[in-house]
Amino acid sequence: MKILLDAMGGDNAPDAVIKGAVRAAEEIESEIILIGNEEIINSKVKEFYGKDKITDITNKISIKHTNETIEMEDVPTVAIKHKKDSSMVVGFGMLKNDEGDVFISAGNSGALLTGATLLIGRIKGIDRPAIAPMLPAYKSSFMLMDAGANTNCKPINLIQFAQMSTIYLKSTFGIENPRVGLLNIGTEETKGNDLVKETYNLLKEHSSEYGVNFIGNIEGRDCFSGEVDSVITDGFTGNVFLKTTEGLGKLVKRNLTESLKRNIFTTLGSIPCLPAIKRFSKTMDYKEYGGALFLGVKKPVVKAHGSSDDYLFYFTIKQAENFVKSKAVEKLKEEFEKK
Repeated sequence: MKILLDAMGGDNAPDAVIKGAVRAAEEIESEIILIGNEEIINSKVKEFYGKDKITDITNKISIKHTNETIEMEDVPTVAIKHKKDSSMVVGFGMLKNDEGDVFISAGNSGALLTGATLLIGRIKGIDRPAIAPMLPAYKSSFMLMDAGANTNCKPINLIQFAQMSTIYLKSTFGIENPRVGLLNIGTEETKGNDLVKETYNLLKEHSSEYGVNFIGNIEGRDCFSGEVDSVITDGFTGNVFLKTTEGLGKLVKRNLTESLKRNIFTTLGSIPCLPAIKRFSKTMDYKEYGGALFLGVKKPVVKAHGSSDDYLFYFTIKQAENFVKSKAVEKLKEEFEKK
């Protein structure tokens, strides 16, 4: 298996990408191909590891040289069309031509979504692909879909998000009958805007036909209860929910740390609790859950967080390998193309 990794995309590229790849290479079975400027990458390798080139560290990582980079401020459609030798466009080309099994990028989100849709293509039967990250919940996790790809949706889009998440959770996590909730401002079926109310009625009446275990509306505060496996919403609401969740997690960790270090007594008193505190901190850290899958396109694509550090790239690479092994994309194709 080959993992294609955009070495130039993201706020901390290529430093964090290289470090994350080197760390992941020690634990995964796959080969990693760093896509980007070879001279820059090897100069960083020299700086970080004292080696002349990446292959001197491990034979599981190689470089595909490119001269261009799609910047965060670039217009997505223009960048994909004109920056043919960018790390992102070359990565998509390699994925399409079966020179790799999954493509990961922390670069320009709009360009990644545009490239995945235009260069890789949608699975037949899927109206709109969506971003689907995993988030922490009580003694478990849940999938949020959509987290930002589609700000304006129709009921058919939300229904397909429910179907895609169900297939993915079954194939990857072995959840036999994933519980799907519709994000809303209340649990009553009369609550919400027209989009949510219409989607609710369709899921309620035709859930068995759609192959979805619909458990009804769910409020934001209950998403973390461990009682839902997939939360469905439009991309605008989902992105706000995602960023709020990340911010709250950071606030809790920061306040907890400062409280424990307030004085000598709180510091000493926290020592016996450190293992529990570390476990709690780990569950609250979005970095532990890797990147967001882009479900609905013909090949596996993973969107890493724009501010990913080496630790998050490490987890995202491991996640991407499992994504391919689960054959989730093939199962999505099978289910949707037969309809």
